[in-house]
Amino acid sequence: MKSQKIAIIGAGPAGLMAADVLSAAGMSVDIFESKPSVGRKFLMAGKGGLNITHSEPMEAFIRRYDQSEWLKPMIEAFDPNTIRGWMEDLGVSSFIGSSGRIFPTEMKAAPLLRRWLSSLKKRGVRVHCRHYWKGFSDEGDLHFTTAEGEKKVTFDATILALGGGSWARLGSDGAWVTILAEKGVKISPLLPSNCGFKATWSPFLQPHFGKPLKNISGWVGNAKETISSSEAVLTDYGIEGGLIYALSRPLREEILTQGSATLYLDFLPHINENVLISRLTSSGKQSCDNTWRKAGLEGVKSALIRESLPKEKWDDPTTVARYVKSYPITLTAMQPIDEAISTAGGVMRKAVDENLMLLTLPNVFCAGEMLDWDAPTGGYLLTASLASGVFAANGVLKKLRARTID
Repeated sequence: MKSQKIAIIGAGPAGLMAADVLSAAGMSVDIFESKPSVGRKFLMAGKGGLNITHSEPMEAFIRRYDQSEWLKPMIEAFDPNTIRGWMEDLGVSSFIGSSGRIFPTEMKAAPLLRRWLSSLKKRGVRVHCRHYWKGFSDEGDLHFTTAEGEKKVTFDATILALGGGSWARLGSDGAWVTILAEKGVKISPLLPSNCGFKATWSPFLQPHFGKPLKNISGWVGNAKETISSSEAVLTDYGIEGGLIYALSRPLREEILTQGSATLYLDFLPHINENVLISRLTSSGKQSCDNTWRKAGLEGVKSALIRESLPKEKWDDPTTVARYVKSYPITLTAMQPIDEAISTAGGVMRKAVDENLMLLTLPNVFCAGEMLDWDAPTGGYLLTASLASGVFAANGVLKKLRARTID
């Protein structure tokens, strides 16, 4: 097939992966990025160790997504093992951590990004930074604002990989929502995901802000799904952390429908309630502090019980155990979208065809977090972004081949 000119708008994981596939197929690829450098959110994600994917069985892996049926063929075509192989081809080895999460051996995003960009450059991919996409001209050209002024360019196909709406300073400001909506694209509102939630604490808990609640489990309302062996952190505004991010979808849905949500925590998930009652039954004249500490309740856990349980109940083993095993926290709101790790919502499934091409904008495809799907942290966000980038790129190739045949 004759080389065609492809524009990719957005230089995050989805956009770079689309460029990878297209340039390998011999296409002429230009990437446009609004920021002075590429992959800013990708680099931020890798600051504490780049969790790029997860090793759990595919059936369980797919269930992590709220649009699992839609994403399934994308992820199966570029699954965790394929991601590890792709990294290996770039000279970056990986390992599976004790939690099943997969990381590059160096743990950081920067070495992988450098090798990735070097590979793309060798294939002729051109990167244009400080190009802010403003939409389409009346003639259908891509319209950019640049340091040198306004620019309009024409391509045979375009992939939009503009991210969601969180961490706007890193590039994903969600401005594309208005642009596409005006073109008739069906879009589900962007909402914060993998975020903290607001709760009201008394001054008594202030010394415990920033301290972790470790080895706990949690669930939302009457939901059957329980997140185990995780942790959370109290903050001045409420609560955040891995367990909270994993439950952000049901918490968000309950707040949106009910006005608030009840989060339940089990402070000691590995201890049966009857065993706990026995441990809390003090012998002799032991103080409440000593009894609780021996049972595994100290620090933030102890403080939370004191926060909500009347003092006259502190020596009642049955009441304390009930709170320990099912501690309720009322959450009233989500943190702002710009402070969320990711966003839910975006371009709806019914707005694109089977190749991720927009139905109202021929030859314009979408990939990454701007699509309407949601997932927890743990490698799932990056996996879906990479996989959808591959899928959109292959969609472009199918479209161009069909056009050549016609």
